[in-house]
Amino acid sequence: MASAAILHILGAGSLGSLWATRLHRSGQAPRLILRSPERLVAYRTAGGLTLSENGQQQCYPIAAELADAVTPIHRLLVACKAYDAETAIASLAGRLAPACDMLLLQNGLGSQQAIAARWPEARTICVSSTEGAYRGDDFQVLFAGQGHNWLGSPDQGQPPDWLHDSLGRAGIPHTWSQDILPRLWHKLAVNCAINPLTVLHECRNGGLLRHRQEVLGLCHELGQLLAANGHAEATRTLPEDVLRILSNTAGNYSSMYQDVHNGRRTEIGYLLGYACQRARQQGLHLPGLQRLHHALKEHLRRHGLPSD
Repeated sequence: MASAAILHILGAGSLGSLWATRLHRSGQAPRLILRSPERLVAYRTAGGLTLSENGQQQCYPIAAELADAVTPIHRLLVACKAYDAETAIASLAGRLAPACDMLLLQNGLGSQQAIAARWPEARTICVSSTEGAYRGDDFQVLFAGQGHNWLGSPDQGQPPDWLHDSLGRAGIPHTWSQDILPRLWHKLAVNCAINPLTVLHECRNGGLLRHRQEVLGLCHELGQLLAANGHAEATRTLPEDVLRILSNTAGNYSSMYQDVHNGRRTEIGYLLGYACQRARQQGLHLPGLQRLHHALKEHLRRHGLPSD
């Protein structure tokens, strides 16, 4: 594969836009793939993606196209929601080059496994990110918090040759993890302990510090789930990690809160849904987690949103 291969970015949401703008300003010419002709027209009218960072705004005229373009794809960052990821990849599957590197930037678990099984010829790389980014107006993204990106292959392979140089030049903080699954499970647990409660309590992350016992009770049950799935080490610091995140991001709204507030579908099926499904399969009795799942589904139904 040529070293100058373009990184195509499927999904112009918050993190996809954040990656795209940093890659572009480092001279790497990423290419956005948008979902409809109408979105492409709107994007070109906007003149590109606008990044707000440290109080400054900059518009980047990043190239964009539709899924039915004809150029082959050697490197693909899948930055759409977990429930859209597989369908979105299928829309451009005919363009995927043999041994395409596919970076998956989805919350929760389940979508990564489905994608890896459907496109086994691709090199699947999972990304677990703690960076904070929020969408503003159309094609605008606010970089809200420094974080880190852990990348790894489910088969515990080595990183592709281009990865460290490309992300390093773009200033995207990253580490290659030889065993990415514990990190994905840990992030699943953190998201399950925080996101649903911010929706039900209608609060920013810091508001959950007033519900400390409820949060810690969930951490205890999620720790049992992690241990049952072979990731006991990831449970050791889970309560402290969750409380630290709540303090460090006290003024932020969780992604699930933002989805509900903006009338968008949530990733409940890949967070609480996946966790409860695995618990049932393993015969675990996690009543707090099950109650939370039921309460969130009812809340979503009352707001006219999908509950799966």
